Amino acid sequence: MVFFAVSFTGVSLSDQVHQTPADMYKNPNETATLRCLHTISSYNRILWYKQSHGGQLQLLGYMVGDSPTPEANVPVIIDGNANANQNCTLTIEKLQQDSNAVYFCAASLHSVIYGCLSAQKPHHHI
Repeated sequence: MVFFAVSFTGVSLSDQVHQTPADMYKNPNETATLRCLHTISSYNRILWYKQSHGGQLQLLGYMVGDSPTPEANVPVIIDGNANANQNCTLTIEKLQQDSNAVYFCAASLHSVIYGCLSAQKPHHHI
């Protein structure tokens, strides 16, 4: 059995970023889908991260508005919308042993003028 863990981490504005489910248990080769929603009206980007047990942080991809951009060679599907009060989903198909990690989303403002401001969920122990 693969333990597929989901947790949250981060700083300011965290009460306006919501990720579900809080944790998940899956078997190998099953599919896992996580949802992220934020309520920050000016933010238009969701970033998805994976943190392995060794602490290594990996960007899985991001979505700006309704345009997904998964990282190269990362087998995930990012779908939905990154604007406020919309659902953005991360789907991982065919889970394997190395899928066992902490996954979290962050909301940010993607703008050439303002750079990147972000909000993430505070750490939640599972």
